[in-house]
Amino acid sequence: MAYILNIETATKNCSVSLAKNGVTVLCREIAEQGYSHAEKLHVFIEELFKETGTSLQELAAIAVSKGPGSYTGLRIGVSTAKGLCYALGIPLISVDTLQVLAKKVSVENGWIVPMIDARRMEVYSAVFDARHNKSKDVQAEILTEESYVEMTEPIYFVGDCQDKCQTVLTQANFHFLPEIVFPSANEMSALSFEKFSKKDFEDVAYFEPFYLKDFLLGK
Repeated sequence: MAYILNIETATKNCSVSLAKNGVTVLCREIAEQGYSHAEKLHVFIEELFKETGTSLQELAAIAVSKGPGSYTGLRIGVSTAKGLCYALGIPLISVDTLQVLAKKVSVENGWIVPMIDARRMEVYSAVFDARHNKSKDVQAEILTEESYVEMTEPIYFVGDCQDKCQTVLTQANFHFLPEIVFPSANEMSALSFEKFSKKDFEDVAYFEPFYLKDFLLGK
């Protein structure tokens, strides 16, 4: 039996889940216009253990969303995860933020493109198939009317930048899912357990978030 604490703070959504063998037991999260991660994260963690009747000492590992995303949000999440791993002597797992977002989409076929808003028409994106296998690595891209036109199968766009995306991504096979905005620690549960089973751990001392671009320092 493996309990894993999952921490997702890469976007405006401050999200934490406790999972048992890859299945979410309880999730706490809030997405606010202003980043409230510093105030909410530790409160949510305490609530998870209190409401589930478990303790930090029962954890087998801690997983954190590694980015890309908000510099401040990522730093808070990673710092918390590393501190707990040090104190408890347990492994650290990192999970691709865009893969977490893609996992919220359930489709039979086509492609899933999770996006995180950057500046102006720039986004951080990746491409996954319907089974959530990565087909195109994470990148910073500037969207134009030519973006993704070579892909003829259905494409499902999710993330916090859909409004601006729809102004240029207008092909008939482009579909937007406005209800899916932020990644959540709920979808981290299966991903972190898979890595735990493979002993795919990070070096707690040297692990750093995946910022992708330096200008995230200003976010």
